[in-house]
Amino acid sequence: MNEEPELAPIGAPETPEEAAEVDRMVGRLSFVVFLEWLGAGAVLPLLPLYLKNQGASSGMVGLTMSAFFLAGLATQFPAGRLTDRIGRRPVLIGGLLTYAIASAALILPINAWGFFALRFVQGGAAGAVEVASLALVAANIPIERRGRAVSRIFSAQLGGTAIGPIFGALVGVAHMGILFLTTAVICSLAAVPVLTSRTIKAHDVAHHEPGSTMEKVPMSRALTGALLAAVSLGLGIGVYEACWSLLMHSRGATTFQIGLSWTAFSVPYVVLVRVGGWLADHADRRLMAGGGIVMSCAFCAAYPFVHSVPALLVMGFMESAGFASALPSIQALMTEGRKASELGRIQGLYATCQTAAIAVAAASAGALFGVADYIPFIGAAAIGFALVAGALITWLPVPGKVSQPQPATS
Repeated sequence: MNEEPELAPIGAPETPEEAAEVDRMVGRLSFVVFLEWLGAGAVLPLLPLYLKNQGASSGMVGLTMSAFFLAGLATQFPAGRLTDRIGRRPVLIGGLLTYAIASAALILPINAWGFFALRFVQGGAAGAVEVASLALVAANIPIERRGRAVSRIFSAQLGGTAIGPIFGALVGVAHMGILFLTTAVICSLAAVPVLTSRTIKAHDVAHHEPGSTMEKVPMSRALTGALLAAVSLGLGIGVYEACWSLLMHSRGATTFQIGLSWTAFSVPYVVLVRVGGWLADHADRRLMAGGGIVMSCAFCAAYPFVHSVPALLVMGFMESAGFASALPSIQALMTEGRKASELGRIQGLYATCQTAAIAVAAASAGALFGVADYIPFIGAAAIGFALVAGALITWLPVPGKVSQPQPATS
């Protein structure tokens, strides 16, 4: 493991060679993340149907699908802490290979609880990969380019989840064993660039010797506001996970239209998040993050009162702009000025807050939808509005814009 490099102070110019080197690292990480979520996305839409065919009850299907989020809730902060202690690269490799092994194990003759356990392992592995990749980017990309860098990671993630289900649909539920093994192979292949890339290895750092203690991560206004934003976004995601397909079905949508609605959100997001990353580096990040969340909450509140399926598809397309503008700005705000040795735990804390909100919202939204279809959507939107207001107030003293240094010459 390399010694921690001397990082240039915020605002210090990069040489063209330094910028090109770290950009290559982000490109390789984006490819790794894309491969992981390509494999995961191929299985996800069909897994509930497969579990039902295997004899699992509806309650067990829901519990198994929720295991992914429960694992993230339990493991993302410890994974972030581990990246700060031993480096990001070992956690990336371990997460990818663990996901691959758990995917291959799904072909074994196991009962419903076996599926639950393996889904839990997959959730923990995926959370570790996300935390480690974002921490590695934040530790090496100067703040004036960090929004665009993290947007490449988010774009790769959603790109995989947008394309993967298409492959899964072609294979079908009857051949899920092929999908499980394909996912295992893809995630194993994703570990190869991490193992072989000298660029990733050169930019990984270990911050603590074995046996040393780690200081607590100090809270700041930027981080506190980011955690409030994470919960706000997580509530909406949880409601969509549990109720969106139910809402579309109640409006008369076909199975194809329901699937298309998820694609209508994911595909524009892949493009728009890159725009959001550029704006995070050039506009007021507080307004970008707050405005994006407000936009998302507004759509969440409006959905149950729309009865046209085409209108819902268009609205989903438009809402992706809110998520795309918010996420890179939140990442840039909460990581600016932080020590490299803290970034893993900061990413783990953020991911844990968001995952907890997703889990709580998803667990309660189904029952609330049964009472009245508008209750979970209005409830999540109302709480989300309150949280983003708190985040914006918390961010008031935080600098919104990053000063753009002049590029250095070699």
